[in-house]
Amino acid sequence: MKYAFISDIHGNTVALEAVLEDIEKQQVDKIVVLGDLCYRGPQPKKALEIVRSLNSDVIKGNADEWVVRGVQKGEVPDETLEIMNKEREWTLSQLNEGDVTFLKNLPHTITLKAEDIHIFAFHATPDSLFDIILPNASDEIISEKMMSTDAQIVIYGHIHNPFIRSINGKIIMNIGSVGLPFDGLPKASYAIVEVESGNIRTTIERVAYNTEKTANLYHEVGYPNAEVLSSFVRNGKR
Repeated sequence: MKYAFISDIHGNTVALEAVLEDIEKQQVDKIVVLGDLCYRGPQPKKALEIVRSLNSDVIKGNADEWVVRGVQKGEVPDETLEIMNKEREWTLSQLNEGDVTFLKNLPHTITLKAEDIHIFAFHATPDSLFDIILPNASDEIISEKMMSTDAQIVIYGHIHNPFIRSINGKIIMNIGSVGLPFDGLPKASYAIVEVESGNIRTTIERVAYNTEKTANLYHEVGYPNAEVLSSFVRNGKR
């Protein structure tokens, strides 16, 4: 069984289409989407339509929750709260009621099986859409926050910074971000997990795409905070 895991698209359809083209070459059996589909990008409606057309398992991210109910105090730095809610209002104006209902009803976790290997996936942690577990987090923090499961592979998104680690006999993966990577490499990120005859292969894939096209789209569509978001895209970091 061969899975492709994608996450944190953030309305960047140029990156999403490049990733899906790369996935097609990989001949995967199933695509799984770990949230943050459309908020903070210039083409939220199109991104959502593409994701829904994949017939994939999709779970909710914090940005999907923000589209549904807004960004609340304490969830982001105080100085960014107003502009992020303006971004949310713009995103909401591009969507219809059915789109918002789809985001609202997304589950928070998913469990998959390949042969005798179980995979447990979520957006940030199993119990939160907002917790931040960075690549350099201690084994103890990762174990406490993320490994109350019998699954041999644990996968998440949210931090836009991919890594693969082995802790206490389990594989822990962050798959990075399709639309807004934050590790300084301005290429879309996703993961492949393959289980065959008891063997496990895990890889992080980085896909080049036209970052300039996405950066320009923020300005063309009149996106609030366009200068900041276009800089994220061009530089692959905040």
